[in-house]
Amino acid sequence: MTYETIDTDVLVIGAGGAGARAAIEAANHNVMVTLLSKELLGKAHTCMAEGGVNATFANVDPPDNWEVHFKDTIEGGAWINNQKLVEILTREACDRIMDLEEYGAIFDRTPEGKIMQRPFGKQTYRRTCYAADRTGHEMMVTLTEEIRRRDVDVMEEVFVTNLLAKDNQVQGAVGISFKTGSLLVFKAKATILASGGGGRVYKITSNAAQDTGDGYAVAYHAGCRLLDMEMVQFHPTGMVFPESHRGCLVTEGVRGEGGLLKNIKGERFMQRYDAKRMELAGRDVVARANATEILEGRGTEHGGVYLDVTHLPPHIIEERLPTMLEQFLDVGVDIRKEPMEVAPTAHHLMGGVEINENAETTLKGMYAAGEIAGGVHGGNRLGGNALADTQVFGKRAGENAAMFAKKSSMPIIDRSQVEKEANKISTILERKEGIRPHEIKNRLQTLMWDKVGIFRTGQELQEAVQAIEEMKAKDLPRLFVMDKHTRYNKELIETFEIENMLTIAEMIAKAALMREESRGAHFRKDFPKTDNKNWFANIYIQKKMGQMTLTKLPVVVTTLKPEGA
Repeated sequence: MTYETIDTDVLVIGAGGAGARAAIEAANHNVMVTLLSKELLGKAHTCMAEGGVNATFANVDPPDNWEVHFKDTIEGGAWINNQKLVEILTREACDRIMDLEEYGAIFDRTPEGKIMQRPFGKQTYRRTCYAADRTGHEMMVTLTEEIRRRDVDVMEEVFVTNLLAKDNQVQGAVGISFKTGSLLVFKAKATILASGGGGRVYKITSNAAQDTGDGYAVAYHAGCRLLDMEMVQFHPTGMVFPESHRGCLVTEGVRGEGGLLKNIKGERFMQRYDAKRMELAGRDVVARANATEILEGRGTEHGGVYLDVTHLPPHIIEERLPTMLEQFLDVGVDIRKEPMEVAPTAHHLMGGVEINENAETTLKGMYAAGEIAGGVHGGNRLGGNALADTQVFGKRAGENAAMFAKKSSMPIIDRSQVEKEANKISTILERKEGIRPHEIKNRLQTLMWDKVGIFRTGQELQEAVQAIEEMKAKDLPRLFVMDKHTRYNKELIETFEIENMLTIAEMIAKAALMREESRGAHFRKDFPKTDNKNWFANIYIQKKMGQMTLTKLPVVVTTLKPEGA
């Protein structure tokens, strides 16, 4: 299989909020930047982020400041966050929002003309800046326009199959062009991984179709260290009806604007789970509360609970929640007059590739930002912190990658690694029979939802690990595609996606099995208590001697420590 080689100073893999911000920042340092997008530019999952982005402007609640935001984030993350990263996030979020404003982003305003802020779960003050309920879309439109104003080489519809790494240093990547069907080899002095999340490993998810966890898998196989992979956030409110919309996000902004959760009996059941914060408790608490009400028979006929905003003035719903209004009107529900039916949906991976304060990974020449990076959110992410994360660490990744590239020479890549990818594609295309990727994908997604979901047990996790290992051993070698062309061959891409999904599913299940306690989004029915004495720790995952190795290490404390740790 022939391939084209492309040289660049900084290669950015992923064109969502983090990747776009990284590309902009790298371009500011006058280096050659190549930005790869799995989709068309501007269609990243960041567009689907609705509720807002956290920053302590204190426009609405004057006592707020970065130190309060820091404390909220650590407590919300069940204390296992990297506290150095959290301090950077909370100190720099305001500046990054101002960057967006300078690029042209339009946020909702107070009567005085300042950025409006709404309350979000488990946060002391109202600090979530927003553009109605389409904040991520506003950010992506703005970032995309800014990229087009700069000298950034954008390559759309490119799927990265693997990173090129040698002697503990990343030298670029190999990818497939959807448009041409050809293999592309990217040689880069510095590489930024900003490929987003992996929620599609679950049957019910708010994530976009492209969020198959590719970045986690390629980073792992290149030798990167990852952490906190057991910490999967299930957003409390996803649509449940009709089936075609199941899992679609219902923004936390609905509860931030005063939405009430009720069961089939009409009870505001959050009184039983967090009487102080009620609907604005942490996402982990609200998700388990919703799931419990449904499992104990107090849910709706479609397997959800009610989220009610009918008590709000219609103009508030129309002005602040226009996307939600339209989303439900499309299925025949007018949320101004009747409640929504909602249930938990897989939403965000708190874990990911380990980074330091400069967004450097454990591999030389490689940086990471956004959902792919672990450490910032700990055991549970506060709503509004993800968009802030993309901008703060996207900027840091772009800046530091550019500086690294300036003092580095173009690497000489190992051609055998490229040939290995080419041979892999040829083998799949030449196979006459076998198992098609969607069959494995469906089985895996159901397995993860049923056995590695909101409530977990050691037995179910062990069964999941065994099933995943069997799929890897028996099914992957038999992957087969009907279409034998490479151009716009979605099923060929799915063969790589399913391999990546099995890799991150194995990481999630094995780490969840290892952590014998309940903390943040990770809840073990057989270990229902938080154990700060034995489990105030992070679980790290790395490929060693071809095997997945898990290591438990104590959390590094700089400021805050939980009781009993």
